[in-house]
Amino acid sequence: MDNRMPDPQDSFEATEAIPIPQPTAPAEPLSMGAVLKIAPMRRLWYAQIVSVFGDFLALFAIITIMTFQMHATPQQVTGLNIAYLLPIAVLGVISGVFVDRWPVKLTLVGSDYIRACLCLLLFFVHTITGFYIVMATISIFSSFFSPAQGVALRSIVPMHGLRSANALMQQVMFIMRIIGGPIATTLVHYTGPRLCYGVDAASFIASGSLIASLALTIPKKPTAVPTEAPAATSKIGSILEDMKVGAGFIFHHAGLLFVIVALAAGMFVMGCFGPLIAIFVRDTLRASTNTFGIASASIGIGLLIGVNALNAFAKRIANTTQVYLGLGGIALGTLLLALAPMASLTVLHVAIPIAITVFGCFLIGFSCAGIIVPSQTLIQQETPHALMGRVGSTTMSAIFSAQIAGLLLSGILANYTSVRSVFAICTGMLVALIIAGKLWMEPEPHEA
Repeated sequence: MDNRMPDPQDSFEATEAIPIPQPTAPAEPLSMGAVLKIAPMRRLWYAQIVSVFGDFLALFAIITIMTFQMHATPQQVTGLNIAYLLPIAVLGVISGVFVDRWPVKLTLVGSDYIRACLCLLLFFVHTITGFYIVMATISIFSSFFSPAQGVALRSIVPMHGLRSANALMQQVMFIMRIIGGPIATTLVHYTGPRLCYGVDAASFIASGSLIASLALTIPKKPTAVPTEAPAATSKIGSILEDMKVGAGFIFHHAGLLFVIVALAAGMFVMGCFGPLIAIFVRDTLRASTNTFGIASASIGIGLLIGVNALNAFAKRIANTTQVYLGLGGIALGTLLLALAPMASLTVLHVAIPIAITVFGCFLIGFSCAGIIVPSQTLIQQETPHALMGRVGSTTMSAIFSAQIAGLLLSGILANYTSVRSVFAICTGMLVALIIAGKLWMEPEPHEA
């Protein structure tokens, strides 16, 4: 037996032999080009392009037919938007539970192929009610597709590339929103709406086929412990429990709750803003339809420029900071709209209020990009894989519910007050949200 006393030098040498882990620097955010070099992401992006193009083509074709051939009222045209948004708003709370349980690829492909078949029903629709029913039915399956797409995106792209990936996806939405209307109206004028319906159905088939070719690696979810409850009630109980887990995660995560509320607030303002801008231009500014067209286009241009600018120059700015700036920018834009008519009191020229209005619309679109992309990125970074479907669908439900509320309340508020007052109310609501976020919803910094 060795009775020697331990030498302190021996302990020192042994300690030095153990490597001390060094903190690693955060990975450099990937650019859009780098993200598109990921083959599965590129195919998912292609699928998004063809699918969204077909969607907007059919939607604008239906609006054109309802407006110019069926002579629909503004309320009936607004009803078409509500018919499409409502199922997603209602089912979004529960659809994520099934997305978290079902195979992601099968959910995406099945949703695309079913929607392709439903688009063919548009060939046989000749009433406004029929359009409502078909669009609402398509929306039911869209409520499963969107959260499943978020799960797929999270599994394909590394964490430091999520912002660019979300920017790419949003770019498609904004570009198609801008070009979809002119293309649809041209096709309807020269060929009729059937070509648009056929392209929409074909786009869903193309999207589903591209997604079917993806190799998705989704982390396995923990196996649920069987309970002794009867099978008839355990399925319903487990669904309700999954919904409770998803909602509990959101409400106990201050950062996620803030960005979801911020997204909903931004979409509420857009919902109020959309139906009222035409009335504002006509009655308040007493300007022409050309002004309305320029103001509407400036929103889309602002969104498109905002997505690209923020992705290029704001990579090192925290997601929550971008959301605050986005909310502040929208508040400033709505304030400019509320104050624009006052410029004519001091400047005897209608060009000044119009210029302020156009800039305000551009600022609202630009600032919305500062909410949408960083919010989606933060949600994907902070949410565990097992909850991605539920958190994504709940977010989608909140966004679409806010849009519906904006569409419905905008007319009521304008009737009781004025369009300018509605814009001022939106400004106050956004400022209150910024203050509430700083006081009670500020997330603590930590590793994602």
